[in-house]
Amino acid sequence: MAACIVRVELADRSYEIAIGPGMLASAGHALREAGCRRGVIIADTGVLATHAATVEGSLRHAGLETLMLPVHRGEASKSVSEAERLWEAMAEAAVDRGTHVIAVGGGVVGDLAGFVAATFARGLPVWQVPTTLVAQVDSAIGGKTGINLRAGKNLVGAFWQPRGVIADIDTLRTLPEREYVSGMAEVAKYGMILDELLFERLESRAGAILARDPVELGAIVRRSAELKASVVSRDEHERTGLRAILNYGHTFGHAYENAVGYGTLLHGEAVAIGMADAAELAVRIGRIPADLALRQDALLTALHLPTRLPPGPKPSPEDLVALMARDKKTLHGRLRFILPTRLGEVELVDGIDSSVVLDVLNRLS
Repeated sequence: MAACIVRVELADRSYEIAIGPGMLASAGHALREAGCRRGVIIADTGVLATHAATVEGSLRHAGLETLMLPVHRGEASKSVSEAERLWEAMAEAAVDRGTHVIAVGGGVVGDLAGFVAATFARGLPVWQVPTTLVAQVDSAIGGKTGINLRAGKNLVGAFWQPRGVIADIDTLRTLPEREYVSGMAEVAKYGMILDELLFERLESRAGAILARDPVELGAIVRRSAELKASVVSRDEHERTGLRAILNYGHTFGHAYENAVGYGTLLHGEAVAIGMADAAELAVRIGRIPADLALRQDALLTALHLPTRLPPGPKPSPEDLVALMARDKKTLHGRLRFILPTRLGEVELVDGIDSSVVLDVLNRLS
């Protein structure tokens, strides 16, 4: 696959997503061209010796000073204490506004580093260098940053658009199988909410996609990035309701992540279960036929994603509903969900009786 560019159109804050093999080596040139003098690399400890080292070498080759700040992988790192540790390290290193932050890793590092960049010195430029599938197709694009509280996921954060996104698809070939499969939930989500043809591609080429065929990887990362960029360009701050559709499956999914403990379920696994719940909820209130929910479940299963919680102790439906009530889409205490109307189209729906939601959750018992 040749490198390609997807543009996020946001007037004077527009930026490019560079997608292709071998892209990490271009990071230094891109930052130097953007006026960077010094780069703070906030990197997942799992990629320090590989992808982060390549980025650091590229920056140094371009004549830029670098500082590497490792972050342990996992949702537990999206915390106030970890943000404070990074702020203090940057203050001690005399980081100023000529410094750019570079997030190298998955969604956790991207969210945390983006939030730290948004808040340190009242805002530093940030570059997203996603090395996981979920980050390349979703979390690295759009400027949502955040950290978790005990009360819920991403309750503290800021919209802070990156200066650019560098998505090297070669990094996807190094992912552990579970982490790679987890990222496919966000790709399947795009098919369900926006692109019937993408959904059909996933159905017909699931084997090649799971085998990480480079042509398929390039195609799904590019199409997902195009869809996310289009939505963000039209509703950057979720003011029209359009961007909310990207949260399909996430209201349920975030509740599962919180209830079972961050890191027990990978984000994509929780979203996949949440998508199954959302489709089932749509069936029960008459928005879609049952065969569409079954078709979605079949695709998730073909991609080796879960549609139910794994065996073992499970949170009660009542506890999950209480967690959903804290979701950012909740309004005046009323639960709101992104639900399908047909393949490739969803809507934000509120006023759903909690007893129906409880019935859906009870199917997990």
